[in-house]
Order: sequence, then C-alpha cells, then structure tokens
Amino acid sequence: MSEDGVTLVVRAAEKRDAGRGIARLPEAARRELGVLSGETVVIEGSRETVAKMWPARPGAAAGEMLVDADTRANAGVKIGDSVRVRKIAVEDARSVTLAGPSAFERTSVDRETIEEVVKAELRNRPLREGDRVRVERLGGAALVVSETKPEGVVRVTDATAVSVTATSSKGASETVRDAVKSVTGGDGGDAGSRGRATGVTYEDIGGLDDELDLVREMIELPLSEPEVFAHLGIEPPKGVLLHGPPGTGKTLIAKAVANEVDASFTTISGPEVLSKYKGESEEKLREVFQSARENAPAIIFFDEIDSIASKRDDGGDLENRVVGQLLSLMDGLDARGDVVVIGATNRVDSLDPALRRGGRFDREIEIGVPNEAGRREILDVHTRRMPLAEGVDIDRLASRTHGFVGADLESLAKEAAMTALRRVRREGGGGGGDGGGKVAVADMTVTRADFESAMATVEPSAMREYVAEQPTEGFEGVGGLDDVKRTLERAVTWPLTYAPLFEAASTDPPTGILLHGPPGTGKTMLARAIAAESGVNFIHVAGPELLDRYVGESEKSVREVFDRARQAAPSIVFFDEIDAIATDRDSAGSDSGVTERVVSQLLTEMDNAADNPNLVVLAATNRRDALDPALLRPGRLETHVEVPAPDIEARRAILDVHVRDKPLGTDVDLGDVAAHMDGYTGADVAAVCREAALRAIQDVADAYEGTEANDHADEVRITRAHFDAALESVSPTRV
Repeated sequence: MSEDGVTLVVRAAEKRDAGRGIARLPEAARRELGVLSGETVVIEGSRETVAKMWPARPGAAAGEMLVDADTRANAGVKIGDSVRVRKIAVEDARSVTLAGPSAFERTSVDRETIEEVVKAELRNRPLREGDRVRVERLGGAALVVSETKPEGVVRVTDATAVSVTATSSKGASETVRDAVKSVTGGDGGDAGSRGRATGVTYEDIGGLDDELDLVREMIELPLSEPEVFAHLGIEPPKGVLLHGPPGTGKTLIAKAVANEVDASFTTISGPEVLSKYKGESEEKLREVFQSARENAPAIIFFDEIDSIASKRDDGGDLENRVVGQLLSLMDGLDARGDVVVIGATNRVDSLDPALRRGGRFDREIEIGVPNEAGRREILDVHTRRMPLAEGVDIDRLASRTHGFVGADLESLAKEAAMTALRRVRREGGGGGGDGGGKVAVADMTVTRADFESAMATVEPSAMREYVAEQPTEGFEGVGGLDDVKRTLERAVTWPLTYAPLFEAASTDPPTGILLHGPPGTGKTMLARAIAAESGVNFIHVAGPELLDRYVGESEKSVREVFDRARQAAPSIVFFDEIDAIATDRDSAGSDSGVTERVVSQLLTEMDNAADNPNLVVLAATNRRDALDPALLRPGRLETHVEVPAPDIEARRAILDVHVRDKPLGTDVDLGDVAAHMDGYTGADVAAVCREAALRAIQDVADAYEGTEANDHADEVRITRAHFDAALESVSPTRV
C-alpha cells in the first residue's frame, strides 16, 4: 500500500458517470493504494479535490484515471494532465451548505424540494469546501460547497442537513469565492465572462470520441499550450470546420471544447450578422473578432456558417462583401493561437472555396451518423438519470436505431419518458395531476413498452427525405423460394453478422444483387424481407421517381440517394423496376441523353459503394435483357438471382402464408387447391386467397339485414366452393 499515492493521467469519464463524483482507477493503482470500491481518494492537481473510487472496466489502460468534468474542474486539471492520487479517511457530515445561482431566489419551486433533490443527488458522495457539483435533476444547475460541518473532507449521509442558498460569498474563503465566481460568471454576470459558460462537457457527448480527439488537437492545444507550437516553429491552427448531417453534435462539440479549455465563447448565428444597411454586416463581424481578441483566449463559433459564407458566384453583393470581410478577419488573426474560429454546417459544398484552405479553416472534420457503439454511448448520456425498468435493454435499442443521429436519440429518450408520464397519469392520477397521481409519479419507471411506443413515433432524421423504413415481416411472410432466400441471406446478412470471418478470408462481400423474374413472383417482397431479417434501414427507390426534366437533376437524385444510404449505414438501397432508369445506353431512344447520364452516375455510385461493406444495393426487374451490360458485371450488380414462377410445392407454401389467420372450412384441402393453380405467380395466389375471403364475407353479409351481419362475424368460413369460385375469377398472370 502506497502512502504517498500514485501518479495517473486524467481521461474523460464514462458517459453514465457524469456528475456523480466518481474516479475510476485501474486495478494496479487500486491495489497500490489499498483502496476499495466506494472509498474516498484525494486528487491533487493545481488544487485538491476528492472523489469516490470505483474500479475501471476490464481492459482499461494502466496509468489512466477516468473522472468527469466537475471533478477535473475542482482539481484544476484538463484531460491529459497528470495528477497525484492518494487514499483518505472521511467523516460523516452533520451539515453541508451549497451556494447556487441567484435564480434560486426567484424560483417558484419550493426551497425544501430543491434541498431534497440536492441531498438525494449527493448521498454517499465525498465533498470538501470549494468543490463544484452539478445537479442533473435541477436542469444541470451548478452548485458550490460553501461550508461543511465538520470542516475538511466529509461524506453526505441520510442524517446530513443539506441547505442551498442563492449565490452569496460573504464570509466565505477565497477558494469558495473563486469557485462561485467561475460558476456564475462573476458579480456582473456579463455575457463575455469566462468560465464554464456553455455548461456542456465531454461526458455530454456520446459516440464521437475520435472526432473529439481531432477537435481537441486543433483547438485545445493552441489555446492552452501555444508554446508547443512555438517550439515546433509552426503557426497553430486558426480555424476548424465541422460538417455533417443535422443533429450529429457539431454545435455540442464546439460548446464542450470552449467549456473544457476555459475560454470565452461567442456564438454567431449566420442570419443575425446580416443587415439591410450597407457596411453594417461587415461592422458586426469586425466587432465580434475585436471582442474575441480583447477576451482572449477565445473561441468564435459560427453556427450554420453556410448562411453567410456561401459561394460568392452564387450570391449577391451583400453575400460577397460579408465573405470578403470574413476572409480578411481570419487572415488578420495573429499566430499566437489565442483566438480560434469554429464553423459548423450541414452544407459544406456550398461554402466559398476561399474559406476552405490552410490558414483559414485548417482542418475539416466530418461529424457523421453514429454507428451502433456510438448510439449506445449517446443513449447512455440521455438515459443516465432516467429511472429505467428492468426490461429496458439499451444495447438492443442501440442495435435497432440505424440511421438515428444524436438529436434523434435524444428525442427518442424524451418521447419514452413522456409516454411513461402519460401512462402513469392515466393509470394513477386520473389525468388530474393531483391526489394519488403524485405517489404514482414518484414511483414511475420508463419501461420497454414506453421505448417501443417512442420508436413508432420517432424516425431517423437522416432518412426523412426518402421512403425509408425498417420492415418488420421477414422470410416467414414469403412462401417458398428457399434457394433465393439462402442466396440473399449470404449476400446481405452474412457481411453484417460475420464481418471477422470476411476479414480473415480477405474477401469483400458482394456489393449488388439483381432479382429478376416474371411479374408477381415476389421480388419486392423478398427485398423487404431480407431488410427485416438483417435489421437494417431499407430505402425503397422506385426507378421513375429519380427522373427529372431538368438537366443534371436526375443524376443529383441518384447521388443523394447513395449519400443518405452511406450516412444511415448499414442500409439496403432497393431500386424497384430498375429497367426504367438503367436501360442499355446503345439502344436508348431520343431522351436528350438523360438515360446515359443516369446510368453513368449509377455506375459511379455503385463503384464507390463497393468500398462500404455496410451498404448493399438490391435491384429488381422483369426485363433483365433491357439493362445496360455495364451494370451487370462483377463489382456492381454481380449476383443475379432468378425469382421464378412457383411450382406446386412453392404455391402450397405461399397459400400457407396467405391463409395463416383466415377462418378456413373443414373441406379445404390446400394441397389440392395448389394443384389447380398451375401457372399462377405469388401475386396471383394472394389474389385468389383475397377473392375467396371476399366471397365468404359476401355470404354472411347477404344472410342478414344491413349492419346486423357485423354481429355474426364468427360465422365467416372460407370453404372449398369459395376457392373454386375465386380460381374461376382470377386468371394467372401472363408470363
């Protein structure tokens, strides 16, 4: 056991540990300190603070300690700094007083309720005077420990008296006054105050660890350690451009970085800069940069920068002048790195090219749609204070939310909580919100059913512009076609399920699959079924809807479909009736060359898709001979699967699917019915079953007067006579 402590490197906490005052130590450090789970350790940075020790996860890096933003701030350290950690004994606190924002004086919430919430959040947590704590259940309000009895390091217990006062540092120590000032922004509370103004920490961002590392490298180092760049003899970066789909966390990253580096943070929304008076827009920009220099180190954040810095060739005089002024101001930033510009946009290609060069926006970082592991982290962030029932499986939710960005997952968690609230008010409070309802709400949990209900109402924003869905009926809804099902499963499901095996064999999965065969044989149904079986997003593109009379628009539609599919990967892009847009270019008629351009664009996109194992292209046609030969070669639509007209066994299997829930009479022999369907396709079989059911309904409807028949629904029976009549009525499709 070490008396002097151990030296560890500070890293960001796990998402669920944010605001809990926990320090996760590696096993080697835990043994050296002789500390057990739940005991208290002292963290010595530029000042001392305390935290509750929990062991790090298996496989965690040795020599690193995970602590949240509040603990880092209390110790006066940043991520990557080294600290000394040692064990300490603590006493139970008789009383703890915390200073909160001055808004607490004006709040309508009962003071006793606030103190109960704070006590519940701090129970069993070690504290010392001057520590900052964040209370999630009070909207993330920051409080400062202003007094403890006894003095020193104490632990909050059920017997501790907890009191919260509005900000008042009279008589407090210098440490407490400084801590209160950093939380509240100083006595004046001015907008330009430095400190933790944004309230966002690295633990509030899930699924973007790699992107955060890049941003920190570009922004944190120039602001906090400019001497490193001076030693290397290079100028620090001046600007970082964050781009990606809406809702992925671009603004959140900018706020978190500003918070962690303790820099003044100025947010500029593009439209608020623009003015109808000549020269005023440029003046506003100059004022922003001048204010940043005066309050350096500073970060200037341009949200939706494309609204003021679009390509000058496309805009008018005002846009050209604003872009020119912005270029001059970014060139005028000195090389000390004390002012950094961050831009965020979801339309990066519309920006003026002059902004996207070294010396202005030095680094462009794409903030994309999160993968399953990223979605798991984001859900951890948004459910860490949510009372979840036992049946809620966050891992399963993460695996089912393909295409969801961070904002969608936040909406999903909120909708699940609101569903739980509505359920409790309906069941316990009678909708009145008083009386017994309060007891029910206090015991409320968010269940798996609440999340299922929320899943039905929240759709992935990355997919809203297209017909995108997650089909629910798998191969059980497709009769027969066993060989076709196996081929599709091997091409689509295996790469997602057995990715390590493909890597071991150094083999890429097939990129494209063409389903061909007579009309009505189930090609579209098979495409939807394989999407349901593999649990991925399904983008259904009807060929003709991509065509447009304006030059270039059809090719643009093809590009956008593949762009969105890549963002929402893993996904299946299904081109139904692909012969409508990809006919043989040599035999194309006089269509102004639109077919040639669309086919060329489709070929290019499929070649690019070959590099993405999470993107599969499915196509269906009943005119394979009409397709362009270049589309059918290996590397594009390389797997050709014939979906033939069903034989008698397949027809029987299709009949089983379509009569699964129907009330059949005892005289119906499905095998004999299938034998009388020679030449019928799957769609024809479905039509026969539907027609037979309608005739059975008609018999009951004719036997009673008006709506009285509804009371005899149990008398509906589909007999052999109904099937015989349906076979006479429905003719097989001519193949």
